Amino acid sequence: MDILNKMRDHRDSMKALEWRGTFAEYLEIVKEHPHVAQSAHSRVYNMIKDAGIVEEDGKKRYKFFEDEIYGLEEPVDKLVEEYFHSAARKLDVRKRILMLMGPVSGGKSTIVNMLKRGLEEYTCTDRGAVYAIAGCPMQEDPLHLVPHHLRDDFYKEYGIKIEGNLSPLNLMRLEQEYGGRVEDVMVERIFFSEDKRCGIGTFSPSDPKSQDIADLTGSIDFSTIAEYGSESDPRAYRFDGELNKANRGMMEFQEMLKCDEKFLWHLLSLTQEGNFKAGRFALISADELIVAHTNEAEYQSFISNKKNEALHSRIIVMNVPYNLKVTDEERIYQKMIDESDMAHIHIAPHALKTAAIFTVLTRMKEPKRQGIDLVKKMKLYDGEDVEGFTDQDVDELKNEHQDEGMTGIDPRYVINRISSAIIRKEASSINALDVLRSLKDGLDQHASISADDRKRYMDFIAIARREYDEIAKKEVQKAFVYSYEESAKTLLNNYLDNVEAYCNKTKTRDPLTGDEMNPDEKLMRSIEEQIGISENAKKSFREEVLIRISAYARKGKTFDYASHERLREAIQKKLFADLKDVVKITTSTQTPDESQLKKINEVVARLIDDYGYDSTSANELLRYVGSLLNR
Repeated sequence: MDILNKMRDHRDSMKALEWRGTFAEYLEIVKEHPHVAQSAHSRVYNMIKDAGIVEEDGKKRYKFFEDEIYGLEEPVDKLVEEYFHSAARKLDVRKRILMLMGPVSGGKSTIVNMLKRGLEEYTCTDRGAVYAIAGCPMQEDPLHLVPHHLRDDFYKEYGIKIEGNLSPLNLMRLEQEYGGRVEDVMVERIFFSEDKRCGIGTFSPSDPKSQDIADLTGSIDFSTIAEYGSESDPRAYRFDGELNKANRGMMEFQEMLKCDEKFLWHLLSLTQEGNFKAGRFALISADELIVAHTNEAEYQSFISNKKNEALHSRIIVMNVPYNLKVTDEERIYQKMIDESDMAHIHIAPHALKTAAIFTVLTRMKEPKRQGIDLVKKMKLYDGEDVEGFTDQDVDELKNEHQDEGMTGIDPRYVINRISSAIIRKEASSINALDVLRSLKDGLDQHASISADDRKRYMDFIAIARREYDEIAKKEVQKAFVYSYEESAKTLLNNYLDNVEAYCNKTKTRDPLTGDEMNPDEKLMRSIEEQIGISENAKKSFREEVLIRISAYARKGKTFDYASHERLREAIQKKLFADLKDVVKITTSTQTPDESQLKKINEVVARLIDDYGYDSTSANELLRYVGSLLNR
């Protein structure tokens, strides 16, 4: 019953939003809330802006897109600022078709669907309210009722410029139903809905021989000609084409470049002049955002045809490349899995990340500058710290290849291969190796991959495997070290005692004999070398640790194992190196003794409780790391 109550509440809330009144009453609303008279482009921009904008490091992130679009912050920022913002300010870009161009499964359709769903919700808010002449099949702007000779006066009084002419149907209705009394024309609030074909339209090409232009511009209702006496009577015309129904909102032109030319030419006057031709009528005004999407091959073929030059000049192309950040690629996979029937399958930690590493590598271009390879570039793009490189280097790398991300493996392929891994294993849990194996096997079945690309992709699978090997060893390392927590604390305290003596130029004391000794350089270096601290850098690193200890002391806080991330990593690696033989024996023994079995169970419990593994994947991880250490 709860769902029925929610349905009733929604119905009641929508009923409360309804409004109907005269044009005179509508003008009072316009005077108080001028935004109700905004253009279609302005409405889309304000919808995105009102959802919230977050600025980080001088870059904008639009909350409107963040739950669905991952890793495309820069293309989205360009789309919003260079197209929607400019169009909202009535600059010339509003007279252009927005063409989203990118590879398959790159996010083009997702962006369009978000805009359509967003508009449906936005028109139910005060900021997004839309009003139309009541009973108009094209939900026409009521301000078109203002005669042209009075529009300058209207601008002076209301600060709103009126564009467009009254449609033939409403011109007739004004005379016949209202006797020319503009102030009495009924106006109503409308709510965009793609399902109800109000404010949002979708056009998809089909067989050019059978598809009728009426799908775009409407058609004559022959059953009414006898009643109205003429095909040029607007009452005998169905204003039910996609361009009619998308008025005041947006229209998605799916696979636009596959359309027959007769459909495309209607867009010339619509984009440039804001009107289109339908039936035996004067040009019909329409205010709508036209969004199309295509791939690069089709677009290049389109612009190479000289006949398309006029339309080409009325298109603004926005690239929507593949995501190039491993972290965001992992989020894409997780989202797709959550929306599927695979959500109950346990996917071991780092399995999706390993797949993402492979996928992102296939999309990247080789860096031109010396001293950097694809793996370092991938890590820099993902926001990781890579020694010797800065944020400026990242910007320079991105500028090396303007078309980066327009080719490579798409997310759907990865999800298909994950599905295959699940079916093949016939288990409720899969790990990174299962996913990599399935990705590798699938390359032979991928028809669009050339022999050269296949060879290159096989190399990337090997790289992804090596990256996973390091991740797996660190994971087990952390779990084992936790089981030796006291040993880690003792090692840390010994290091800190020696660092303090080294920096203060004092001696340490032997805990057994009490004799004074020089700081244990061998111990300190054995720990520092674990994280790549060079001989030249050791002094500054030790001083940094002491400064951190002092800062904690001033705040009354205790400096412990987790207080310095790099030192923590160094202690873990040192302890793990000392324990490596124990790990080898523990993870590879076929019949472990009681103490080994206890240790295995402790580590498995830690992997399950703290790191997100299940029993199967935790034991598989231990066996795999044991095999790595025994090589």
